[in-house]
Amino acid sequence: MQIKVLGTGCPKCKALEKTVIDSLAELDIAADVSKVDDIVKIMEYGVMRTPALVINGKIILSGRVPSASEVKEVLSKNK
Repeated sequence: MQIKVLGTGCPKCKALEKTVIDSLAELDIAADVSKVDDIVKIMEYGVMRTPALVINGKIILSGRVPSASEVKEVLSKNK
């Protein structure tokens, strides 16, 4: 699974990245997690509001920090 957290480094972006990493560990799911902070690359995804979560090239959510339970649900469905 390829996961990208899109964000310029704001506290919300960092919170989403931490929630994703913690959730993967709790669910024992292996994934390649990367952070995209280049605004040009973020815009290439068509994302206008960060943070955003991209799994396997598909934008799952943007513009908010989801709860840990929501992240776990999304990760389980996309593994």
